Amino acid sequence: MKNSCVALCVLTLFAGLVCAAQTQPTSTSPAPRKSGKKSTAKAEPSVTSQLEAMRRSIEAQQSQIQQLSQQVQTRDSRIQQLEQRLDQSQAAAAQAQAKADNAAAEAAAQEQNVTALKSDVTDLKSNATNAAMTLQDTQKAIGAMENPMALHYKGITLTPGGFLAAETVWRQHALGSDINTPFNSIPYNGSSQSNLSEFFGSGRQSRVSMLAEGKISNATLRGYYEADFLSAGVTSNNNESNSYSLRQRQAFAQAALESGWTFTGGQMWSLVTETKKGLDNRTEALPMTIDPQYNVGFSWARQYGFRVTKKFGDNFWLGASLENSQATTGGTGLSCTTGTGTTAVTYACNNYLIGSQGASSGLYNPTANYSYNYLPDFVFKAAFEPGWGHFEVFGIVSDFQDRIFPDAIPATPTTKPSAANAYNNTSVGSGLGANGRGSLLNKHLDVGLHFLGGRGIGRYGTAGLPDLVVRPDGVLDPIKSYQGLATVEVHAQKFDVYFNFGGEYAGRTTFDEGKTGLGYGSTLFNDSGCATETLPAVTTVTVLTPTGTANVPVLGATGTPISAGFDPGSLSKCSGQTKNIFESTAGFWYRFYKGPKGTLQAGPQYSRITRNGWSGQGIDPQANENMFLTSFRYYLP
Repeated sequence: MKNSCVALCVLTLFAGLVCAAQTQPTSTSPAPRKSGKKSTAKAEPSVTSQLEAMRRSIEAQQSQIQQLSQQVQTRDSRIQQLEQRLDQSQAAAAQAQAKADNAAAEAAAQEQNVTALKSDVTDLKSNATNAAMTLQDTQKAIGAMENPMALHYKGITLTPGGFLAAETVWRQHALGSDINTPFNSIPYNGSSQSNLSEFFGSGRQSRVSMLAEGKISNATLRGYYEADFLSAGVTSNNNESNSYSLRQRQAFAQAALESGWTFTGGQMWSLVTETKKGLDNRTEALPMTIDPQYNVGFSWARQYGFRVTKKFGDNFWLGASLENSQATTGGTGLSCTTGTGTTAVTYACNNYLIGSQGASSGLYNPTANYSYNYLPDFVFKAAFEPGWGHFEVFGIVSDFQDRIFPDAIPATPTTKPSAANAYNNTSVGSGLGANGRGSLLNKHLDVGLHFLGGRGIGRYGTAGLPDLVVRPDGVLDPIKSYQGLATVEVHAQKFDVYFNFGGEYAGRTTFDEGKTGLGYGSTLFNDSGCATETLPAVTTVTVLTPTGTANVPVLGATGTPISAGFDPGSLSKCSGQTKNIFESTAGFWYRFYKGPKGTLQAGPQYSRITRNGWSGQGIDPQANENMFLTSFRYYLP
């Protein structure tokens, strides 16, 4: 298109030049001269010169045209080259676009691949994490199989527990007792035991336990068993094999509902016993003592019970229980004499029946007395946890009964006792108590207070003071009783330190009526012999006399009574009925190891006990005891 335009321009220019040449004058004769004047004009150029000039002009124009044509050709060539380059560029651009499209497609595909790869990597990481967790779980499972914290059997979890103990006790005054201390038997100064000290080593507090738990849709079902070896069967002895019977401490079943109701039945700690969490079993706040009789002033029992508790919100509980009843009696009753002279016989004028030896065909211990109870003990308790401690209030109601024989006491030596007019009698005992425990210094310090007071509640104290005294007419009279305990415990990572101070009291309950001292703590008792030592008891035999039977001492070859061996003599003129008992205790536990392999710990304990008897005629009976105990224990994990 550009070449055609250039050619057309050249032809138009050439045609114009030709037309101009043709319009010039063609006459060859000179023009006429004007007359009278001399011609001075210059001669006109010839046609040849004009043509030559035109030729030269045309050649010059042709040269210019040729130059222009060459320039046009050069330009066309350049334009063609540019077009080629443009085509090439467009082709390259198309190729580039195609490559870009391909690259974009490949990038999209790669992005998809990257996304998929990321997903695969994420899945791999997740799988690796799951694999690691699975491996850990497997290792834990293998570890659990090798060292199980619990056993799983038919949908329930079995958790064994307990500890093995090596323990010793040294007492300044001998009690003839194992590691547990009979506080109400601390000997007065006149006793032979008071002049002897004793050391005893024991492993009988070692304990075994098993917890079984199974969960259903709305409740957790539990069963718990716990035993130690601190019982004494009828034939048990310490001669060689330490053949003591296994003692059932706890054995109960429980249903804990998600609604907050809990039902528990079996042998367990009494609801009287302080707990650390709500009213939950197995959270009992026991003194940290080595002595399994714990500390004077601590109120407790382990006996049959059926307990119902209800949790309200997160910090309030109510509970009630029916518990096995038992009556313990104390004091001094009537003594009667029948006959005269050498036939006179003195015997206890018991005109009541509250307990007797267990039948030889039954499963009771036939050498111990048991009361006949017509109702269980009733215990009620409320617990509150405001967030900085645990507080409880509780009450006890006990019903006692005996059978009275009003004609059992002979009116005259010739009158025979009779049971014709026998009847049953009941008495009621009751008590109120409170427990409080607070944690301070980020639970490194625990301070606790306990109190229980009432009538007929002596057996709930760790000293075992009596519940009842029997009046001369056979009616049961509950004894006023108080129990109190203060505890301070310091807890650290490796050790626990504890300090306890407690006391128990049994009030005077007397019926002297102008006679010799009757009842409990009478001022007419003669206690002048409580500080005078007596001879050991002698061996006696029972012989038939004209008026009945009598115990006669066995005489040796020299005619002297034969000693009963290790049995010390009983104090004469010393009722020694306990007024109060106090105990101060200090000790600590040090844990050498606590972890998945169990707990290994040891500790010492020192106790100072003071027993005061009710004062009568003579001295005020008093007994003191210093004890030092040690324990080395391994607890199952």
